[in-house]
Parts: sequence; C-alpha cells; structure tokens
Amino acid sequence: MKAINAMLAVVVASCCFIAVSIAQESTSDLEDRIKPVGKVKIAGAAPEASASAGPRSGEDIYKAACTACHAVGVLGAPKTQVAADWQPRLDEKGYDLVWKNAIDGINAMPAMGTCGDCSNDDIKAAIDYMIEGI
Repeated sequence: MKAINAMLAVVVASCCFIAVSIAQESTSDLEDRIKPVGKVKIAGAAPEASASAGPRSGEDIYKAACTACHAVGVLGAPKTQVAADWQPRLDEKGYDLVWKNAIDGINAMPAMGTCGDCSNDDIKAAIDYMIEGI
C-alpha cells in the first residue's frame, strides 16, 4: 500500500509541475513552438495575397517572371517591346483581352505567367512595360 501511495504522490507531483510549467509559458512562446513550418499550395486555388515590400514596377515584375519567355519569344511569346510581335495581337484582340489572357493563361503560357505572387494589376504593369513604346 505504501508503494501505491508513493507512486500516486509522484504522479500528482508530476502533474502539478507540468501545470505550473504550462501556466508560465507565454502565449507567444507557445505560438512560436507550434507554428507551421511550411505552406501547401493547391493547383487552381486563388493565390494568397503576399506581404510585399511595396509596389513593384512593371519592369521589376517582367525581370522576375516574364523575361525567360518574352525576351526571346519562347513558343511564340511576343518579344518585349517588339511592335511586330505585339501590334497584331493588340489590333486583333484589344488590350483588355491580351491582359485577360495573361491572367488566365493562353497556349503555352500558364495563368499569371510564372508569377505566383502577382496581382492582376501587377500583370497589367508587366504588359505595359512589354509594350512600352509600341
């Protein structure tokens, strides 16, 4: 019986120690300890708004996401600031449809190009940069 009482006393003391430890832990310490280590992105889901350092220029967006295809015309992509590539598209479809195609994707171009964190306005700024001077 003494052994059972001793074990019970150890269990109760351990529970009290754990309760006191938990009570002393701050909320921010707890949140830091259990925060997720990553995020899952699901294809087709609306992109999450990102916390950017501020507005980006069309040129910045172009350099980060568009230049790989539009600098050299990969798979028929209109080359940057080349009127012969852009003007027929703009004449036939109009600016708004060109912009919509860039957002939704067309032919080999995926939706939003390769810019996973761009807004619709960012895409518009990149197009404006690519047709500048045309």
